[in-house]
Amino acid sequence: MGGGPNHLLIALKDGTFVDNATKRQLKKQDQFVALTETGVHWAEEHRRQAILYGVIAVVATIALVAAYTLFQNRSSAAATAFGQAMQIYQTPLAGASTEPIPGAKYFPDAKARAAAALPGFQQVAQQYGLTRSGRLAEFFSGLACEDLGNTACAELAFQKVASGWDSSLAALGKDALADLDQKTGQDDTAIAIYQELSKGHALTVPASLAKLQLAELYQSQGKTDQARQILALLKDKDKDPNGRPGAAAEIANQKLNPSSAAGAGTPE
Repeated sequence: MGGGPNHLLIALKDGTFVDNATKRQLKKQDQFVALTETGVHWAEEHRRQAILYGVIAVVATIALVAAYTLFQNRSSAAATAFGQAMQIYQTPLAGASTEPIPGAKYFPDAKARAAAALPGFQQVAQQYGLTRSGRLAEFFSGLACEDLGNTACAELAFQKVASGWDSSLAALGKDALADLDQKTGQDDTAIAIYQELSKGHALTVPASLAKLQLAELYQSQGKTDQARQILALLKDKDKDPNGRPGAAAEIANQKLNPSSAAGAGTPE
């Protein structure tokens, strides 16, 4: 029986002869058949479970797409409703310095305008609170409440915005709370808020603005030294990308040297 070791003929049970290579191939086929049968049996036994998992996966995908679509639709609706409330809130007041436009709508005063805009802001904030327009509406509802002299209503709205996850809007809420605290004689609370904002990086309320507001508050309390210290630091450290004094530095310089600022504006 010729051939190499891989071609030795081996007798099978049926009396036929095959070489080693062929027998190894037959074994592989037997293993494949066994694995396939095992897989088929598993599929039969777990068919319902497999179908259930498949359905869950499809439903989850559809739910994600639907949720995104719903969020987009709600965001669009929220933006439209917020724009309508803002249009009311930005309506000119009668007797304003601008030339009246024939046929245009005017409000007699800020209170009347705020009263007209407030329900719209509150509805958007309540109905679309998870959208950015909804959170903005909450902030403007606080401003409208403040225009109406309703401090409790304004404070509640500003607190909701200040405690939100959106850092830019939260900074606006905190700044509005600090201003409200000053008006209600809670200077210590306002100082704490300004100090917090002066360490932050929010674009809506830059740290330099918070420092200027803190200096003004100290000045109003007669704490001149503390106010001047803050202004001096701003004057020296507030720079634009080219190293020139920034807006806060210029304001700080004017406050530190009011006579020079007045003289600069006087023609020779």
